[in-house]
Amino acid sequence: MSNFLLIDHIQVQDANTIAGFTWGFPAITHFLGFVHLLQRKIYKHADFKDITLGGCAVIAHDQQTSTYHSSGSTIAFTQSRNPPYLASHAKDSPPPIIEEGKMSMTVSILIEVEESVGQYGQVFIDWVKQQSYLQRLAGGSIFNIAGATGFSIKSDDNISLKALQRKLLPGFALINRSDLLDKHFDTMQANDSSTEIFDAWIDFVALKRQARPAYDLIDHHLTSLIKDQGDKHIILFEEWQKHLKRSYNSKDISQKLSDYFNNLVVDKANKSLINQWQQYIEPTDRTPAKWEYEPKPARGYLVPIVCGYKAISEVLNNDEVTGTRDSETDVCFVEAVHSIGEWQSVHRWKNLDAIYDALWQYNYSPDWYLCSHKHIFETSENEISYEIEDLLMQDPSSF
Repeated sequence: MSNFLLIDHIQVQDANTIAGFTWGFPAITHFLGFVHLLQRKIYKHADFKDITLGGCAVIAHDQQTSTYHSSGSTIAFTQSRNPPYLASHAKDSPPPIIEEGKMSMTVSILIEVEESVGQYGQVFIDWVKQQSYLQRLAGGSIFNIAGATGFSIKSDDNISLKALQRKLLPGFALINRSDLLDKHFDTMQANDSSTEIFDAWIDFVALKRQARPAYDLIDHHLTSLIKDQGDKHIILFEEWQKHLKRSYNSKDISQKLSDYFNNLVVDKANKSLINQWQQYIEPTDRTPAKWEYEPKPARGYLVPIVCGYKAISEVLNNDEVTGTRDSETDVCFVEAVHSIGEWQSVHRWKNLDAIYDALWQYNYSPDWYLCSHKHIFETSENEISYEIEDLLMQDPSSF
């Protein structure tokens, strides 16, 4: 039996949309921090102090960033002066704008609980909603919560699982896919040993386009062969289709295609076709081309994410650093850790394992403060595996 607490359809206004190098959705640390604060309040409550919260899944339903197109395709954040004037300023000299990125969003948080909350009845559910309203989520203000519900699901309990999915649909859960980053990095290093993990990460982030020489006559000719001569040239046509699905590389053309076009009779009917083929395999600056988007290294709704922090200094005594939040807590300077995530629709949750694969949790180790899924961190209590280190962007100086 697995127990969960669902706080669904939380509407947040003016949440922070910038996280490290990324923007568009808050870092996962915001959501784990929200659950952590709720747990601290539970420990102080005499009636609920035995309730222990675990990891959480983040499901997005709607989001809208406060941006506009400043010029052409350039996107800029909407800025404001709050307040527009200060008593200490003359009206002809307003205070400066503090640049920030804000967004509105509707999310649900599914929290793992060690034991069922049903025994506490509606009193606990109402208390959770009340305390959630008093908290901030990703720096934003919560102005509406659809509801809070406790779920107890057995491994073979499809009825309860479907009830949970109905609460969350339509919605997309954020999943850690650092394994794809690791795989792509290994592939790149096999081709070029000087490749860095940052280069592999950028391939998932950037929208890249590449020119492919014009091929309309070539494509029409091969299609006509299939229509006129049936299966005689089916292999040739399939080789061509495979080539078009990959990024353009003249060295990637199969020998069968090269032999076919090299053996074509040079006459008036084939002159334009042969000329286009020659330009396709040996393009110049004057060759007509079509710009195509390069596919990402893997399939799926993949996005860059921030999943924790890496220490870049020793732990310092509070009195050694000025401007700290309090006068007691030790201080350590950190850099954001970036990785790759994937948005997956919750209708893909077929069993309990799928839900646990979506639960984020903290993982601490010397110099590392990370968020990921339980099945990834099969490490000792005092050290992080070297495999996980390879998946993450470790060296802030390379930024």
